[in-house]
Amino acid sequence: MINFVYITTSDKEEAKFIGGKLIEERLAACVNILDGMTSMFWWQGRIDSDNETILIAKTDESLNDKLMDRVYELHSYDCPCMLVLPVKEGNNDFMDWLYEQVGVARES
Repeated sequence: MINFVYITTSDKEEAKFIGGKLIEERLAACVNILDGMTSMFWWQGRIDSDNETILIAKTDESLNDKLMDRVYELHSYDCPCMLVLPVKEGNNDFMDWLYEQVGVARES
């Protein structure tokens, strides 16, 4: 099953760096980078906010653990946000392309 892995990063450069590594290492077929997000969150007992960039990596569920381990290695945060969102369906041609890019056979 294809998953979206939603990741927040400190800025666009970090998102491009991490995204590029994930694609290069075939842990993700492609990524989307959405810059200019404001995040609000509890941190160390108080409400905090910061500007961040969203990185969405598209991958097969069998690669989730490797992808998240790699993000931990590359990320500047001590506790990076990484959430896996399963994709139930989509354009079949695009889905086939995603599986091909990460080297996983598509289940029928």
